[in-house]
Amino acid sequence: MDLLNTLVDKGLRRELPSREEALAVLATSDDELLEVVAAAGKVRRQWFGRRVKLNYLVNLKSGLCPEDCSYCSQRLGSKADILKYTWLKPDEASQAAAAGVAGGAKRVCLVASGRGPTDRDVDRVSQTIEAIKEQNEGVEVCACLGLLSDGQAERLRDAGADAYNHNLNTSEGTYGDITTTHTYADRVDTVQKAHAAGLSACSGLIAGMGESDEDLVDVVFALRELDPDSVPVNFLIPFEGTPLAKEWNLTPQRCLRILAMVRFVCPDVEVRIAGGREVHLRAMQPLALHLANSIFLGDYLTSEGQAGKADLEMIADAGFEVEGTDTTTLPGHRADAAAGGVCGSHSGGCAPCGDGESQAVAEAGQEAGRGAGQEAGRGAGQEAGRGAGQEASAARTDLVAVRRRGAGTDLAPNA
Repeated sequence: MDLLNTLVDKGLRRELPSREEALAVLATSDDELLEVVAAAGKVRRQWFGRRVKLNYLVNLKSGLCPEDCSYCSQRLGSKADILKYTWLKPDEASQAAAAGVAGGAKRVCLVASGRGPTDRDVDRVSQTIEAIKEQNEGVEVCACLGLLSDGQAERLRDAGADAYNHNLNTSEGTYGDITTTHTYADRVDTVQKAHAAGLSACSGLIAGMGESDEDLVDVVFALRELDPDSVPVNFLIPFEGTPLAKEWNLTPQRCLRILAMVRFVCPDVEVRIAGGREVHLRAMQPLALHLANSIFLGDYLTSEGQAGKADLEMIADAGFEVEGTDTTTLPGHRADAAAGGVCGSHSGGCAPCGDGESQAVAEAGQEAGRGAGQEAGRGAGQEAGRGAGQEASAARTDLVAVRRRGAGTDLAPNA
């Protein structure tokens, strides 16, 4: 297929495809699916080989959020039957993180519900980061605490944080339909603060919230412009008790097309399969490893994930290998650029990624402690606009398991 040959060539050169080409990937048929996966897989292997990075969520504070994000089980007014607890102590969070590290996780993601941290919260999380780093040599720590105020990113960096996650989630044009208590620009500002402080930016999207193919391409192109080092792709988990509870639209084939499109647009970036992969990819999860080079291990923020042992077996059976702490995740040109404080995908460097370009970044609630048994992708996942023309009736609505184990409970996490 000429389209796929063109996209492979562009991906190997780190060249941005056109919007029309990205939309064409989403519009391919199921009969062409394996060709799409094979083409995107060539780009994935060029920059990341057959390595799979494991990430582990620790949910530091669960539920009772004042924000009204429609996809989130922790939102204001949510009736979802999830665990609710206040801040974990640093030693509790460190113990939860250790479970993920023992399972092979290279990065621990510390997530807390809420609009954004107070200065006291930053102190608390800084102590947690220090405790995790002291007990787990070589582990990366990513914080996901919501909207940042001036100076907070620098304090997290000084405490040892390696990255900050804040997802863009959806296109700027539809953002107001999903959330009203903060804006798309607020999210961009927080990612820019993290980048300016020298933290690795992590920002992604949620597919399956009723958006169109055009919306999906808009958000992924905005992420490409923002240039995060990692892009989590969440597939909406439609929790009962949230406004998007009836949005069951995704099929495994649709999810694979979305991941392929993200890989073509962001060829040399860590693409992470985040919340909702078990619910929507199901038996086709191994195929997704040919597109993404990173996954969450174990549970998510408020829903249970696949058992950690099953994840490890899936990676091995599919012919991939777990990435060790002695390996740099990013390709050399991106890693070198990050060390120099400039963007990794713009040849020759560029101005700081926070100079007012319409970039996007992600949301506080996605990445975080799954070791504690949590749910990283909270709403992330499904998509109504199934450009390949699939029937909504093909979606499965019986697969959400609310988390009952891990941090904040007396039960052990599943890693």
